[in-house]
Amino acid sequence: MSADSLKGLFDLSGQAALITGGSRGLGLQIAEALGEFGAAIVITARKQSELDEALAHLKQRGITASAVASDLGKDGSPAAVVDTVMERHGRLDILVNNAGTSWGAPAEDHPREAWDKLVALNLTAPFLLAQAAAKRAMIPAGRGRILNVASIEGLKGHPRHMPPTIAYNATKGGVINMTRALAAEWGAYGITVNAIAPGYFPSKMTSKVLDTFEADLVARTPRGRLGGPNDLKGAALLLASDASAHISGQILVVDGGASVI
Repeated sequence: MSADSLKGLFDLSGQAALITGGSRGLGLQIAEALGEFGAAIVITARKQSELDEALAHLKQRGITASAVASDLGKDGSPAAVVDTVMERHGRLDILVNNAGTSWGAPAEDHPREAWDKLVALNLTAPFLLAQAAAKRAMIPAGRGRILNVASIEGLKGHPRHMPPTIAYNATKGGVINMTRALAAEWGAYGITVNAIAPGYFPSKMTSKVLDTFEADLVARTPRGRLGGPNDLKGAALLLASDASAHISGQILVVDGGASVI
């Protein structure tokens, strides 16, 4: 990368990027962006069949990619995934914590097992991945980029007319402040930690909500539409590259303006 080239600030050639939940949706969109700018991509998800489809898609686009099937909510899985990336590439420059899940239930009736599942996958796993990536790769290298995918739901309460999601809101709020805390602690090691907070994008996780509330959500969005297949790419590329070398601890909302009204 040329330090004198603006294009060079976005160049990820020679770097390795781990993207969790990378087999579809927002994770696959981010994998496309980072891979197009030269990163060697490692995606992880639970289902090998979905990973295989995603790898074929990425390779058709000329992107160097491999996969690790893993349930990140299980003890030991986050560290094992980081070990696999280090074995394959000898480095880990970019970690994108995208994997997550949701659960709809009134707070007074929310099942404890569902709460524990969301905390494990949405909050604990991103921390353990960041911890392993920092300790084994980024701190020794003196640099790294960690990008957490949060949500606008982590910045506010949930609309009363929509199915309640207390555990999702709580865990995404935790991701947001974890982002700030890690940025404060690891900045001295050359590691930046930032988060993207998407609004509503069509995905497997949002499909049931959108079946009922899509028109309402679009009407409440200044841009007049939901997030699209390219709408996270620029934000992810910025925060994963040297173009954001002096940006850390920040939350970039990508919601078409929905959260401002």
